[in-house]
Amino acid sequence: MANGSCGAPKNCRHGRHPGVNTCMKDIIPIFIGYDPREAIAYHTCVNSIIRHASRPVSIVPVALNLFRDYSETHTDGSNHFIYTRFLVPYLMGFLGSAIFIDGDMIVRGDIAELWDLRDPYMDVQVVKHDYKTRMPVKYLGSPNEDYPRKNWSSVILWNCSTFPNRKLSPKFIQQATGSELHRFSWIDDDRIGELPPEWNWLPDEYGPNPAAKLLHYTLGTPCFHEFADTPQADEWHRERILTEYCQQRSIE
Repeated sequence: MANGSCGAPKNCRHGRHPGVNTCMKDIIPIFIGYDPREAIAYHTCVNSIIRHASRPVSIVPVALNLFRDYSETHTDGSNHFIYTRFLVPYLMGFLGSAIFIDGDMIVRGDIAELWDLRDPYMDVQVVKHDYKTRMPVKYLGSPNEDYPRKNWSSVILWNCSTFPNRKLSPKFIQQATGSELHRFSWIDDDRIGELPPEWNWLPDEYGPNPAAKLLHYTLGTPCFHEFADTPQADEWHRERILTEYCQQRSIE
């Protein structure tokens, strides 16, 4: 029996679309935080991924209105996906790997390079930031407090099938505190892998970095007026223009 590009038979259970030489197993699942208060940020982030990706991707918006078995019980948080990000292993059926990223980002590199950093011995992999914020208040007046492991959870390379991550049911997340979730308290420290900092660079906190693979506008996406000129905001504005692009035909 002939094999496909994933090494499985062409009628493999992973599924294959007619006329497409890609098995579903080859597709990179990417979950992106969606907040209706800055919808343009989500769409700009998606466009940046698609433009630079060298492999097929499947993009899922992490939007509160799409969940039927999860109700947000937490009253803190600056965005609508601050806790639903931890549902990714559950949404994946506790199988395989997946990427989660916040919506206030643009990807400058090939997302397949991040995907290739997967380590089967880690439960999660993150950029391990260690910094103090320069602004106590961020976009839309949200408090911006310092806390241990701040921004670790904004880019997560999930190993969805590990035993610790099987705890992440909707009920577990609803009952856990923000500090327990964002500090990955259900995982042993030696099972939290480290990603290169260029895969979650904070230009508005660290300053510009032309080598960054992913820009995270953590204080506020440049779509907000007060952050329109933040470091490397020009790249976000350019990506937004490309997101809204539509070729037109000449009409005589």
